Amino acid sequence: MKNLALSMVIALMLSGCATQTFQINPSSSASTPTKEDRQAFFVSGLGQAQTMNAAEICGGASKIIKVEAEHTFIDGLLGTLSAGIYTPRMARVYCAK
Repeated sequence: MKNLALSMVIALMLSGCATQTFQINPSSSASTPTKEDRQAFFVSGLGQAQTMNAAEICGGASKIIKVEAEHTFIDGLLGTLSAGIYTPRMARVYCAK
């Protein structure tokens, strides 16, 4: 039982949060995303890619404010509990109005 508890604590400590933000047009600001998409990756995302066309979502490249990719604690927990078989991430696109 101690080994299981220790393993869970170590797994939780190793799973962290990360957000990558790419500022395309920093002079504009938006607090709510125009599009959010939960992207599913399998086998820890090995050799996989997911794409979103931000220019198409915003109606032109000049209207893109920023794009984000986020890996939350819950995403890490799901990846840990599934032994890396399922690892979700969130992608967001922010557009100028």
